[in-house]
Amino acid sequence: MRFAFISAEKASFPVAALCRLLGVTRQGYYAWASRTQSESTAQELALHERMRRIHTESKRTYGSPRVYKQLQAEGVSCGKHRVERSMRALGIQGRPTRRFRITTVADAHYKHAPNTLGRDFSAKKPNERWVTDITYIQTAEGWCYLAAILDLFSRRIVGWALGKNLDTSLPLSALDMALSIRKPTRGLLHHSDRGCQYSSAEYQQALCNRGIATSMSRKGNCWDNAVAESFFSTLKTELVHRHTWKTRAELRAAVFEYIEVFYNRKRIHSSIGYKSPAQFEADFANDLVA
Repeated sequence: MRFAFISAEKASFPVAALCRLLGVTRQGYYAWASRTQSESTAQELALHERMRRIHTESKRTYGSPRVYKQLQAEGVSCGKHRVERSMRALGIQGRPTRRFRITTVADAHYKHAPNTLGRDFSAKKPNERWVTDITYIQTAEGWCYLAAILDLFSRRIVGWALGKNLDTSLPLSALDMALSIRKPTRGLLHHSDRGCQYSSAEYQQALCNRGIATSMSRKGNCWDNAVAESFFSTLKTELVHRHTWKTRAELRAAVFEYIEVFYNRKRIHSSIGYKSPAQFEADFANDLVA
């Protein structure tokens, strides 16, 4: 306590005078100050190493808010402004997002469902509301198309399919995956845009057979399906735009690793309390049996 007092007051009074007043030696004070500085430096270096590890494990996608939340989850006590300053000093940053891009091609021959979802992107339990969309990714072999289905409760990707043809079979494959893995009960709400793949008789019949209600975005309004659009924006920012894909097989392996290993099980999401989708669902299941 006496050495700490000297450290706090040394700007106003000579160290020698403070040492005499408190009955300690200058050598003792400087030895204490040296140890304190070394401990502080060691703690700062350890924090920086944690931040680098978290950023690397996030595939160098996390900005300061997610790094800060992950540090909190690991029991590290530090302020968010300190994290921001440290990340700037270390030269690490998250990936900036890009604007949404509309790729929907509607077909006037198909009947379109109303927008029942109404931009309410919340859900009280798993398999209550799913949203889905299709995007495209370029490879040296040609274009690939990715269909994905996301559960609004946990933001988990519950079904996806990657192929070179943009027809109804692509989202149907994603739907088959989601249905076989999740096994939803009747009454699930399925929301999509008005693309011809989703409004086709074949796709709508597949939904009807499982007792799934249909909702569709309004014409030309991507914000009605903003969560699905946001997932693709994140995917492209964190994965697609950082690489040049030589083959479709190479892209498929990367998408599998990103969705199944990283996005669903490791990546923390601000919309669900900075947890991963898998952890959020596990916590929900534990609360039900508690």
